[in-house]
Amino acid sequence: MLIERGVMPVTKAAAYFVLGAKGNEIMKVFLAGATGAIGRRLVPLLKESGHTVLGTTRSRDKARLIEDAGGQAVVVNCLDSKAVMQVVMRTRPDAIIHQLTDLTAMKNLKKFDDGFDTTSRLRIEGTQNLIDAGRAAGVRLFIAQSYTGWPNSKGGSRLKSEEDPLDAHPPKPMERSLKAILRLESMVSSLSGMTGVVLRYGSLYGPGTSLAPGGDIFEAVRARKLPLIGGGAGIWSFTHVDDAAAATISALECAKPGVFNIVDNEPAEVSVWLPELARQLGAKAPYSIPRWIGRLAVGDAGVSIMTEIRGSSNAKAKRELGWAPMYPSWREGFCAEASTAAQLRTVHQ
Repeated sequence: MLIERGVMPVTKAAAYFVLGAKGNEIMKVFLAGATGAIGRRLVPLLKESGHTVLGTTRSRDKARLIEDAGGQAVVVNCLDSKAVMQVVMRTRPDAIIHQLTDLTAMKNLKKFDDGFDTTSRLRIEGTQNLIDAGRAAGVRLFIAQSYTGWPNSKGGSRLKSEEDPLDAHPPKPMERSLKAILRLESMVSSLSGMTGVVLRYGSLYGPGTSLAPGGDIFEAVRARKLPLIGGGAGIWSFTHVDDAAAATISALECAKPGVFNIVDNEPAEVSVWLPELARQLGAKAPYSIPRWIGRLAVGDAGVSIMTEIRGSSNAKAKRELGWAPMYPSWREGFCAEASTAAQLRTVHQ
């Protein structure tokens, strides 16, 4: 069923408090951003768990992706407050999951904030629109995507928990993007009348991301175009898209408020993961260049994420959500994606 701007009413699910096969409450879930990298993995998982899925897309052409995965497609621009209010009021979901991003413009790390402009709007305006509509429709649970990694404070310990403050002095090209993350987290964490959950995913890899066969980072590593800058001391925490989706299901069914880091068990310096990815892809080891040359190439933002950022701990998510990553280490996950890449190359040869 295709719902466009809420003009077609959806019957309220009769089984609100019926328990599914896993003993969890069956819910009607409004998934904003259902055709993104995580959204595409979430729709079938939600369906498998017995939930009704209303998935948004801005494009009628992408509606089929949602329907083929077992969801009901909702064509709406979530930056349009009136349209969002209309469709949420008509569909009356039990929960809203906010997975809205737009990274198509992220091409130049020197202009980091410019590349994240639309995503920042979705994190501020889109979040507010969804919260307003959810409150009006009596939604009980609101889950929103955030990010952990470069927003972490760069001083002190190697790994940061959810209780650690975020970076008070980010590189100037990242300031607007960090403000948008802070605003989203503040709005969701301070909700009243709805349970608010913030999921801070790490650096995503897997289908639909830049760290996947055909993705920008994989291909740059394969072509030896992603150098090791200034020794590569920046610490990255990774998350496979399937682990991000599974953690979101756990958060939905647990309904525990708070902020949670959704990352694997092995944060790693760039000096560790980048050469290993090259090896798994059968590529030559990356070049090493000093920071000053790196700054000319990728600016302050790029140098920061390659040399200064801190990793994140997943202890809270494991403890309170009962979640554990299917890929405990990026090593295993990268290997699976590299294997897929090799199979694809064989097919096309």
